Amino acid sequence: MKSDSVKHRASISRRQFIRRTGAGACAALTSTPLLSSLLTLGTTGAMAAQGGTEGYKALVCVFLGGGNDSFNMLTPFEKDEYNDYAAVRNDLALSRSSLLQVADTGGRNFGIHPGMGEVRQLYKQGKLCFLANVGSLVEPTDLYSYENRQNLPVGLFSHSDQERNWHSAIPQSRVQVSGWAGRMADALTDSSNYNPTISMNIALNNLNLFQTGVTVTPYVINEDGATTLSGYQGRGNRGRILTNITDSLLNQNYSDPLKMKHAALGASSINAAVEFNFALDTVGMRTRFPATGLGAKLAVVARAIAARQALAQTRQVFFVEMNGWDHHDDLLNQQALMLPELSAALKAFYNATEELGVAGDVTTFTASDFGRTLTSNGAGSDHGWGGNQIIMGGSVAGGQVYGQYPESLAQGNPLDTGRGRLIPTTSVDEYNAELARWFGIPNDSGLEIILPNIRNFYPSGSDEPPIGFMV
Repeated sequence: MKSDSVKHRASISRRQFIRRTGAGACAALTSTPLLSSLLTLGTTGAMAAQGGTEGYKALVCVFLGGGNDSFNMLTPFEKDEYNDYAAVRNDLALSRSSLLQVADTGGRNFGIHPGMGEVRQLYKQGKLCFLANVGSLVEPTDLYSYENRQNLPVGLFSHSDQERNWHSAIPQSRVQVSGWAGRMADALTDSSNYNPTISMNIALNNLNLFQTGVTVTPYVINEDGATTLSGYQGRGNRGRILTNITDSLLNQNYSDPLKMKHAALGASSINAAVEFNFALDTVGMRTRFPATGLGAKLAVVARAIAARQALAQTRQVFFVEMNGWDHHDDLLNQQALMLPELSAALKAFYNATEELGVAGDVTTFTASDFGRTLTSNGAGSDHGWGGNQIIMGGSVAGGQVYGQYPESLAQGNPLDTGRGRLIPTTSVDEYNAELARWFGIPNDSGLEIILPNIRNFYPSGSDEPPIGFMV
């Protein structure tokens, strides 16, 4: 049952919100929020989750588009292991003396990229961990099954295919129209999202497969919030004229069903945008974010989390892209710019969750198309497979490297399919399942709908977590 206060929030009209937000609350109309409104009308949970949705939780995916060369983000540090790394990486290797040394809970030492001091700090504070050598798999795979092409993901080493595989969690197919976070939202929306106009899945700037479900689609915002018609409720004669014309067009009783539907969708889009922006405008935060692209995106995510009660949401999933990681050349210089941006933005975002009192309720995780070749092409690295990822939050069992970081990165090691393209030792399914279970999905048939291949890696009904990085 929805509470009376939630029902009241959901019933506030567009006019009421506009009067409360004042002139100039809306920016520019795009087709993306309109499409979001169309696809989220009448959203229902296709699979009712049984319990597990008490309190508030949020997942924040930071997708490193292009394929992060993550064995320079987290490197071997033990002397013999580092020597193997340096030999295979050649001109792409970081000097051992420059690495930020950290220890795993088992005593094994690793190096973090020298530009990621904030990440190292969070790791040492137990608020951040790494997941080693993770990638898309249909089933557990070794070099023999790879060489004999036994049940492999489609389009290995292809940007479009591997990104789709991460998003859909069905890597054996190119025809998927839903992603695992979208299917999870299908399951949870009825029990956790009391706002019919704004999806629990919120994306920065673009629709995406990851958050698209059977009945749920992401609500798209930008760094300034939700967008609607430029000049609507604006100041001066032009604003008043535009507002009157818009209201007249949207409120007409059209005889043509298509025109009527279009007008209804336009009104719904404006309603949602004004409601969302009003909720964000009530938020004040002290945390300062870096003046970078990723910093601006995570800043608006933090504001949306702060507005969770006004938006009547107890579950939120955010998708943020940081593109530009396809470093076929100039890799070391590009990483020296981009990895510090990632590190600083993650630290600011964690600080914001602490300020808001939700650090234990928000888990941030990275994903990327693929890892990259350990060998150099003479200036950079090329498309690979397994790579390392970051998980951050107050409920993360931090200060540890999870999964199986290879004992040796030497060329020709048992995971090497050629040029240092490593077969993943942890599947994306296990990674996703750990996050989904923390989010409130039980380990039953519902998890199998969200992650169809999960039983190849994780038994039904197990009380143990798939990996163990969440507490």
